[in-house]
Amino acid sequence: MNRRTLLTGGAALGTLAVILPAGAEGAPHADPVRSDAEIYGVPTTQPLISQRADPFISRRYDGKYYFTGSVPEYDRIVLRSSPTLAGLTTATETTIWTRPSSGKMGGFVWAPEIHRIGGKWYIYFTNSDANDIWHIRPFVLESALDDPMDPAGWTVKGEIALEWDSFALDATVFSHRGRQYLLWAQSEPEIVANSSVYIAELANPWTLKSKPTRLTTPTKSWEIQGYRVNEGPAVIARNGRVFLTYSASATDANYCMGLLTADAHADLLDRASWVKSPDPIFVSNDDTKRWGPGHNSFTVAEDGKTDVLVYHARDYKQITGDPLYDPNRHTRVQKLYWHPDGTPLFGVPVGDGGPIVRLSSGNQFVHHAGTAVQVAPAPKDLGATQFRFQDDGLVQSVDKPSLYLRIDRTSVTLDATGTPVTRIPARGGVTIRTVADPAVYLRVAAGVVTTGTTGTVFKLS
Repeated sequence: MNRRTLLTGGAALGTLAVILPAGAEGAPHADPVRSDAEIYGVPTTQPLISQRADPFISRRYDGKYYFTGSVPEYDRIVLRSSPTLAGLTTATETTIWTRPSSGKMGGFVWAPEIHRIGGKWYIYFTNSDANDIWHIRPFVLESALDDPMDPAGWTVKGEIALEWDSFALDATVFSHRGRQYLLWAQSEPEIVANSSVYIAELANPWTLKSKPTRLTTPTKSWEIQGYRVNEGPAVIARNGRVFLTYSASATDANYCMGLLTADAHADLLDRASWVKSPDPIFVSNDDTKRWGPGHNSFTVAEDGKTDVLVYHARDYKQITGDPLYDPNRHTRVQKLYWHPDGTPLFGVPVGDGGPIVRLSSGNQFVHHAGTAVQVAPAPKDLGATQFRFQDDGLVQSVDKPSLYLRIDRTSVTLDATGTPVTRIPARGGVTIRTVADPAVYLRVAAGVVTTGTTGTVFKLS
């Protein structure tokens, strides 16, 4: 039996099975222990789709997800559909529009997104002219067919007329409190930046109703690496607030994500309604070997309530030539977590491996501080609270994947050499004991994780 089979228990999305001999104490008599990742239906196979940058996955409509993204050739718009997120990996890809061979719209085709508005499908995308590839502007396709996978239904609705006729890209739309909004990135005349992020209300899916408001321009050190860029906006409204993510800096390993926040009842067209986080919220990670994460979107898992972060990243840091023409920005997905105060927790762009879990007891989450293993109420450092149970029994840190849970008498730390453990189903979660000595359990005491003859019941989430 291979590693993936052990991790998944034969299921495609990653059941965390308790591996015990039949009849052994604590052996499961019904379903194996499953991570919330498996229950929610968030794929753990990475990447979800290879060589597709600027990824967008719709929420499920009529039982299907729809995926689109930039292809390395920048010459066409593609769609995939699947009833599951994991199914998008192998779903048949259909080209629904190809740029003309010359003239207007014959240049770059970037960052498509598919949206259902007023009973029709719309694709927002960036395009340029064949004889001037940097004449970048936002365009819209429309289809009145129920099935967006049918290329025959798509027609070019036209270019979105903006306030200034200048470099503009990455248009997206969202609806909030009965109003439809457009977000995009643009180079505004007399502003020293490659692009800033703007918002306007829409009169219809391709026409602005209001003047644009500039929400963020690149000024912070992490926004001006290589280029002065704020681009790729995306919105998720939760917990009485509207959260707007955007990407910053050059599209190499410096690429990262920032965050704006507004009260859900505020005037979203008023720049003063938005607060910019001082630091990036999603960045390259040398330990997990993911570089340049960004140009994200959001979707919802198959349970209808679990939020999923969709983004692209490379799995190598050094790029030969212009990053624009490097094809290996891959589509990736991971669960988006929420802190008790209602703010999003992005964590780190996760590396390869099986399902990810957090271990909690009451309101206390197991996490590591360096190599020390402790508990704390919902730490802001999400990556330090995430672990993977491997089929060999080792417990791997997600944000420090070279380190494993090591149990030495009463001491529990992270170390390059881990201690194999077994998970035993218990009411409300699992207990965890060492394989070598079934009398040694993990337990929480005085703010740290230690051992004892009886174990703490940990919830997996």
